[in-house]
Amino acid sequence: MKRVSRYVGVLVAVVLGMGILSAQAASQSPHEVVSQSVEQLMSKLDNNQDRYRNHPDELKSVVEQNIDPIVDWRYASASVMGKYFQAASPEQRSKFARVFKQTLIDTYAQGLVTFDYKDVRVMDDNNQRYDDQASVDMEVIASSGERYPVSYTLRNRDGSWKVINVVVNGINLGLTFRNQFDQAMRANHRDFDAVINGWAPDVDLKDGDGDNQKAQG
Repeated sequence: MKRVSRYVGVLVAVVLGMGILSAQAASQSPHEVVSQSVEQLMSKLDNNQDRYRNHPDELKSVVEQNIDPIVDWRYASASVMGKYFQAASPEQRSKFARVFKQTLIDTYAQGLVTFDYKDVRVMDDNNQRYDDQASVDMEVIASSGERYPVSYTLRNRDGSWKVINVVVNGINLGLTFRNQFDQAMRANHRDFDAVINGWAPDVDLKDGDGDNQKAQG
């Protein structure tokens, strides 16, 4: 990762939210799933930072176990590829999905041992937009008192709620990554392999910048 590593602590908000969804039940609403699961996830993370800091591979495994079942990786990676998805070969699509997933897991794992969080709060608002789509809002509070809002867009597919996009601190990650993929394709003359091999998202989640997208979606 490039500049994103300087703000990796903020990304712990994302993995906290994603992780708590892994214990979901099909009969529960997304909000109920989050509210009932957050305490369980926090108990796993508390007092284990030193161990995970010294065993990064173990932490990455924990992170993957937490978020893999509840993220629609194919949908998310296809959305990032945007208009280029149809032109990519099946092998290139699959490879990008793997690279996309691994870069996020590595970033989240690093954030878990560097971010000094105090509390995670699930908002009471019910933001279910449609029968098959909803959003869950959270707030991660740092020990310094700073508050980081997080909003997850989830889609119900075959009775299972899965994350398809995340907005952290006002930054829409899906739109930001899609714009960066487009820029990389233009810079590399539409060479999919070059873009995929060099994929390194550039996101300033702390302050935001001109390249980041703040629209909801």
